[in-house]
Amino acid sequence: MWEQGDVTRYLQAAALLPSHLRRQAEGLDKADQTVAEELRLRAGRPMAVVCPTGERPLPGGEPVRPADLELVVEIATRASAHTAMERMRSGFFTVPGGHRIGICGSTVVKEGAVFNLRQLSSLAIRIARQVPGAAAAVADRLWEGEHFQSTLILSPPGGGKTTLLRDLIRRLSDGEGHPPLRVGVADERGELAAMYNGLPQFDVGRQTDVMDGCPKAEGLMMLLRGMNPQVLAADEITAPQDCAALLLAANCGVRLLCTAHAADLEDLKTRPLYRPLLENRCFQKLAVLTRRSEGRFCQVYDL
Repeated sequence: MWEQGDVTRYLQAAALLPSHLRRQAEGLDKADQTVAEELRLRAGRPMAVVCPTGERPLPGGEPVRPADLELVVEIATRASAHTAMERMRSGFFTVPGGHRIGICGSTVVKEGAVFNLRQLSSLAIRIARQVPGAAAAVADRLWEGEHFQSTLILSPPGGGKTTLLRDLIRRLSDGEGHPPLRVGVADERGELAAMYNGLPQFDVGRQTDVMDGCPKAEGLMMLLRGMNPQVLAADEITAPQDCAALLLAANCGVRLLCTAHAADLEDLKTRPLYRPLLENRCFQKLAVLTRRSEGRFCQVYDL
């Protein structure tokens, strides 16, 4: 179980808002700021905050205007929205600090693909947090003797996979409780390490190499070929090419540490995407995160 207890990241995310909305966000009770997970902005509705207990409007707020949504994007991209357009086409983009902004609006489609987004209708600012010790109760169960076992972390969206993954990467890299390992991180969205000017803004360990902003499959292969990792880590395996890269890495003897959206093993098995990974036993351990009113819990199973 872990709890989040720092307002710094919340205030960093609130700084992405226009001044009148920022003042409203900063007025949230400090206790709620420490556990807040998202700020939600929908045109025509008051701004809302998502906490472990659910989503609720921030008190005293006027409806968000479409112009406010455009201003958030301008602030977050430092008036260079075109530089983030490639990621925005995927429905989100990541900003310095590792915060992730989900984006909705009217799409411009060319040749069957999303080319642009305009007339924004809603934004979701997901607050990136580092929780040192999040993996303390889990880490030792992922080893067999002196060997780390390839592990897949599962939970529904917002269940804490990225937070747990980040702390496991740090522990493996620093050698907490076991010999340190070289960890290669394919950080496609910039959420795990939050690289800025070549330096990670989150602590991902002293023996960690990060491939930032690169599609996962390509990043995994570049790390495998160039950095001689003992463990490869990636967040949210969502595409066949990701699975193919992981299968190749596993066949090269590299251990894997990844996450996927699923409630449990049975849910995972219903998804054809993951079948090659399961059939080829690319993972030996399954860590399933569940959320309760008193916090998050993780159960570990053998595969």
